[in-house]
Amino acid sequence: MNQNELYNLCCRYHGKRVRITDREGRVHLGEVTRVNRNMVWIRPDQDLGGYGLGFFGFGGFGFGFGIALGAITGIALASAFFW
Repeated sequence: MNQNELYNLCCRYHGKRVRITDREGRVHLGEVTRVNRNMVWIRPDQDLGGYGLGFFGFGGFGFGFGIALGAITGIALASAFFW
């Protein structure tokens, strides 16, 4: 999947819980809070084990942490994994 396709997919999933796998094999779970042409930001989903490292904002209302679109190997709606 190229970067433009990932950008469009991330835009479509904005505000939804997702599961993102990066090139290093790490799985990130959380809500997509912001997307630009280079990065997607997710707010970690603490109940589902999302990474909390790098979280910024005030009182938990920040963007979360960013993942470079070029580092993403897979993205799917989290609801597909938790029935």
